[in-house]
Amino acid sequence: MSATLLHADLDAFYASVEQLMDSTLRGLPIAVGGGVVLAASYEAKVFGVRGGMPGRQARRLCPELRFVPGHFSEYQRLADEVFAVCEDFTPVVERVSIDEAFIDVAGSTHLFGPAPDIAATIRRRVSDEIGLPLSIGVARTKHLAKIASQVAKPDGLVVVETERESEFLHPLPVELIWGVGPVTRERLEAEGITTIGQLADADPNQLEQLLGAAVGAKVASLARNDDPRRVTSGRRVRSLSAQSANRRRPPDPDFVTRTLLHLADRVSSRLRAKHRMGRTITGRVRFADLRAVSRSVTLAEATSSTSIIAEVARELVMNALADHPEEREISLLGVAVSGLEDEALDQPALPFAARSKPVARRDLERAVDGVREKFGRGSIGFASVELRAQGVPDPFRDLAERDL
Repeated sequence: MSATLLHADLDAFYASVEQLMDSTLRGLPIAVGGGVVLAASYEAKVFGVRGGMPGRQARRLCPELRFVPGHFSEYQRLADEVFAVCEDFTPVVERVSIDEAFIDVAGSTHLFGPAPDIAATIRRRVSDEIGLPLSIGVARTKHLAKIASQVAKPDGLVVVETERESEFLHPLPVELIWGVGPVTRERLEAEGITTIGQLADADPNQLEQLLGAAVGAKVASLARNDDPRRVTSGRRVRSLSAQSANRRRPPDPDFVTRTLLHLADRVSSRLRAKHRMGRTITGRVRFADLRAVSRSVTLAEATSSTSIIAEVARELVMNALADHPEEREISLLGVAVSGLEDEALDQPALPFAARSKPVARRDLERAVDGVREKFGRGSIGFASVELRAQGVPDPFRDLAERDL
């Protein structure tokens, strides 16, 4: 196989849009947000400013940092314009987030030339027609194309030809592998494994003992560039999820309840917007050491009800916490709904207490959806949800959770 898979990734996307809209911000260290850094420009990243960082810490690192409010509708519009350019060359475009996509041009080279030429043309058009920097990696596999785009940043193009894959991949740091986060990286570094080449050559039994069977096998395969996944477009979403990271804090039941209700509200409103329902509900909790635990249950009937999803998720998370009484702090909570199916005309009652009027509840929640669509998400909600202090505006969450 030849290198015909592209990974296109917009550089410092949210900050780049702000600099595009206001030319006086170009070349300056800026951050989108206020209480929390939602995104930072490359000029700010030089000082160590990163997304998710408290605003005070960012200002200490970079006294000249300028905070700007987000233009969320512009982010969506411009991102869609960028990937519309990609679709001029092939219909096989797989959006994986608002600002990145995989592109398969194997069927287009007879029309537009070799894959590297197509990638260069896409970058030039995005720059000329839209004004945003776009980095692209070209390779034989999705995993390698994504790594190549990271190496290409900012605003570059890296092509990895088939015959030099190992030469390119092996010297790179191990954290570029999908699934190697800070904790996994530290464990590997403690064993002297710091590069992708060292990971590819590591003893499988050692990796299994170090990372567990599933993770160990996965990262070892990716280090060898064993990635059979193909680019797929138009696939239907199989699950919806939302999560909320926070500073380490005790798992206070009231905080857990309010947070899970907020997350269930986000997931259920997206389900209803798609006229979908789900049978399997998952609650997730991450502890202070970044170790995460999930619990799932499959219901007899599918649902898109905020209250049902929130109640089930709370029960699952509280059970998980009860199974780990030694954990004194949590750093993340999450809710997911899977086993999706098309929405029924009448959502039947589920066998839980205080759920005697599911149709009335569904109509009420749809009325809430309608008010939000007209007046904004903050116009109406659940009285017990008070998470504004986290500093992440709902429009930003909407973009991050957008189902592509």
